[in-house]
Amino acid sequence: MTEWIVKTFIKNHDKVTEPTVRTAYGKLASTVGIFCNVLLFAGKLLAGLITGSIAIMADAVNNLSDASGNIVSLAGFKLAAKAPDQKHPYGYARYEYLAGLTVSAMILAIGFSLCKESVIKIYAPAEILFSWLSMGILASSIAVKLWMSHFNKVLGDKINSDTLKATAADSRNDVISTGAVLVSSLIGHYTGIARIDGIMGLLVAIFIIYSGFNLVRETMSPLLGESPDPELVTMIEKKVMSYPGVLGIHDLMVHDYGPGHKFASLHLEMPAENDAMASHDLIDNIENDFLKNDKLLVSIHFDPIITADSRVSETRMKIAAGVHDLDSRLSIHDLRMVVGPTHTNVLFDLAFPADFRSDIPTLVRAVEKIVTDIDSKYIPKVKAEQSFVTK
Repeated sequence: MTEWIVKTFIKNHDKVTEPTVRTAYGKLASTVGIFCNVLLFAGKLLAGLITGSIAIMADAVNNLSDASGNIVSLAGFKLAAKAPDQKHPYGYARYEYLAGLTVSAMILAIGFSLCKESVIKIYAPAEILFSWLSMGILASSIAVKLWMSHFNKVLGDKINSDTLKATAADSRNDVISTGAVLVSSLIGHYTGIARIDGIMGLLVAIFIIYSGFNLVRETMSPLLGESPDPELVTMIEKKVMSYPGVLGIHDLMVHDYGPGHKFASLHLEMPAENDAMASHDLIDNIENDFLKNDKLLVSIHFDPIITADSRVSETRMKIAAGVHDLDSRLSIHDLRMVVGPTHTNVLFDLAFPADFRSDIPTLVRAVEKIVTDIDSKYIPKVKAEQSFVTK
């Protein structure tokens, strides 16, 4: 059914990297969510009024809140589709992240509200009227929410949307919470334990709060500037290194301005002896390759590496090996040597990962010793810098 809906309402549904198609997916998911949640709210409100159950009424309000979350998601996708302008040249795609964060915060708010009402119900239980009509409404709600969870997950995976994935998780939570309400109603009916309504509501609330915190953390991560996907990093490195004459890359940075709006920059090492125009032409070809085939705007800086001088090459390899022995996560680049009458300056950058917790000045001194141990006439000039990618 999900595939039929997608094919029916989304033109060019298979071109998920296109901004207009991505927006269409978001609008479809939000519209379906609004319709289903309003319908479920009306049904559960009726069931709650019939039975007087706080758990059922809370579940009804939860669905109304879900509909509000779908409206937020719809607004987020629409705003994210706005074209770049002078004030925001990188576009507005991060609105989608903000929409996902808002939905996650609403899930948390629902959890705390339900927790409060459930505690009150535990200490002051009220008689619950049993109705098979209400049980049927709750059972139907579970079936609908199971489908909605699957629907949003499929669409979220297709366009890699944290907002739709959060919505799918919320629907899953609703299946659990409504199931718990249904079970508690049956237990209360057959055992006469009035507090079971509040106890079950409290357990559901705790689960929703736990899920909400996880979703908030996940949706905030790209806004805070998370490390790029290792698969993306590997893809960039493999593509660049596949071009003839490329010796290596470093200082790779990926900037995320929202789904479909990623930018990257890197330093590319090539032989210094090559013709400068030929090297520049190759860099242009690499940048155009990323833009055409990966929809990724990449800016490349050329770093010339002396390959004709065996002394420089040998020194580079020895220092790199020594640095690797200190810590396998360390690396060097941009090494050059300035030879003088009495000494030789050896200049290079030392890259360390973002989670490196060792004392940097102490590390630099250890690296400087590696250089002077190679030759006492070498004077190391080490620049320590953080790496911004994780592999």
